[in-house]
Amino acid sequence: MAHLYISAAHKSSGKTTLSIGLCRAWRKRGLRVQPFKKGPDFIDPLWLGRASGHACFNLDFHTMERDEISAAFAAELRGADLGLIEGNVGLYDSTDLAGANSNAALAKYLQAPVILVIDCQGMARGIAPLLLGYRAFDPELHIGGVVLNKVASTRHADNLIRAVEHFTDIPVLGVLPRDPAMTIAERHLGLMPANEADQAEAWIERIASLVAEHIDLDRLLGLAETAPLPTTGAPVPAIPAATAVRIGIARDAAFGFYYPDDLRALARGGAELVEFSPVTDPEPPAVDGLFFGGGFPEYRMAELEANRSMREGVADFIARGGPVYAECGGLMYLCNTLRWGDERRVMVGALNAEVEMCPRPQGRGYVSLRETPAFPWPESATARDVRRRTVQAHEFHHSAVVAPHPDWTYAYEVLRGVGIDGRHDGIVQGHLLASYAHLRDVGGLNWTERFLTHVRRCLGA
Repeated sequence: MAHLYISAAHKSSGKTTLSIGLCRAWRKRGLRVQPFKKGPDFIDPLWLGRASGHACFNLDFHTMERDEISAAFAAELRGADLGLIEGNVGLYDSTDLAGANSNAALAKYLQAPVILVIDCQGMARGIAPLLLGYRAFDPELHIGGVVLNKVASTRHADNLIRAVEHFTDIPVLGVLPRDPAMTIAERHLGLMPANEADQAEAWIERIASLVAEHIDLDRLLGLAETAPLPTTGAPVPAIPAATAVRIGIARDAAFGFYYPDDLRALARGGAELVEFSPVTDPEPPAVDGLFFGGGFPEYRMAELEANRSMREGVADFIARGGPVYAECGGLMYLCNTLRWGDERRVMVGALNAEVEMCPRPQGRGYVSLRETPAFPWPESATARDVRRRTVQAHEFHHSAVVAPHPDWTYAYEVLRGVGIDGRHDGIVQGHLLASYAHLRDVGGLNWTERFLTHVRRCLGA
């Protein structure tokens, strides 16, 4: 199955923009493009999913076993004409000295040709030793071509191409000009999410037009077709039949960070997913449980405060013992107030604390957690190891809980990361679990099954 890997020498080189443009340009040619994103990320996948018309799936060494990565990759590629994997950070960047969790390692594991995106601002002949070094660093890695990005002029492009062609045998597959039209607005955690951007379609179309004009799409597709078929993994185990439940999913401009395979796992486990908007809907839906994912509630804090009937409805659901799971932005929404600079807004008030937006990241990256005896969800019937499990997850937040209550009960002990206070995460209050950590239903974690079992127990089912 045709597939390729979009990577770069370093972050912010333009690989997301190129990936968005390729997804839409090939889609407009009638191809079914299946996008993937390396590592934990919600924002880039939203853009890639919107550009391609198909949900983007994450491939992550931290939370997934290698055979699980190959199985998921093969499963999602079924029926697609082309798989496009967008890397994160730089091609060889890794916290592991041997690069075991790098983009290069994933590209080799999936046998994907790598397209290297180079930010060429201020660069000329020096591009040649850069490319030669990247190729020599790991001769086993297939660098199939290079895309020159942020090129200033035709003369600049000619100088770069001449140097690459003279000193290397790496094909130049395209030259993207330095063009403001290629830029998507950014926030403190990366690009503005596609679910919030009113101009998302216009941005995608503009980027796709420029990519189609400046990139050799046919040559790139031919390179992708040289990739071998991915290894077919074991089928997803069937979940025993259980009582159907309705789960409300907060999804709007304030909340939109959900892994599509997690939502699919919830549905496979017997949940009817009912989307609602804490920003615009007058009240929460009639459901058996609520799930508030991450997002940017701070950008909608005035609207969230103004929707008093929704806030009171959520607070009442929690007070009556309704089971709720909240991650990051959801945690922020459930606190008393949210403060950003001089602005303070009233939120749900289920958690007696204020959340403050900070200028610098308060927690960003992978986390390792250990469940405490207070963890509220029952053990999974299908988990491989249910004793004091170490949970691999991630966190991305510029907010912090101001003065965490000394009597709070926590679901997790933080082994790596920040969480609520550097030592704990996962506030447990009645049937509510609110955490800065983002879980993913992979690696034997089975969080969706456990949450649904919790919901059914709360119902007495």
